[in-house]
Amino acid sequence: MTNKIDDYISAQPEEVRDLLELVRNLIRDEAPEASEDIKYGIPTFIQNGNLVHFAAFKHHIGLYPTPSGMTEFAEELSPYKAGKGSVQFPLDKPLPLELIRKIVRFRVQETQAKKTSGKKKSEKPPQ
Repeated sequence: MTNKIDDYISAQPEEVRDLLELVRNLIRDEAPEASEDIKYGIPTFIQNGNLVHFAAFKHHIGLYPTPSGMTEFAEELSPYKAGKGSVQFPLDKPLPLELIRKIVRFRVQETQAKKTSGKKKSEKPPQ
């Protein structure tokens, strides 16, 4: 049985599918507890909220690690076209796999910290 991300990847041009699977597997390695879905029409990993999105375009692979993920790695991402919460990795250049790995690892830690701090706020003080 396929899932929505399988369907998304299989619908892409053949030359892009392997790159998408590479990104997907890297995210899975770094976020094994995350679930997968399609949100905003693109593959999304969810763990304590949206973790990271990725997508295929005509000339690039887009990665969407939220603005905090972009800010944290601004220097390393500077060679790439980027927006507030997104970066474009050109299809004619090797994917920066270690950088993607570090970004996902950061997002996992960040969302886990938010979950933890959220629990502390809602817990009742001991009596």
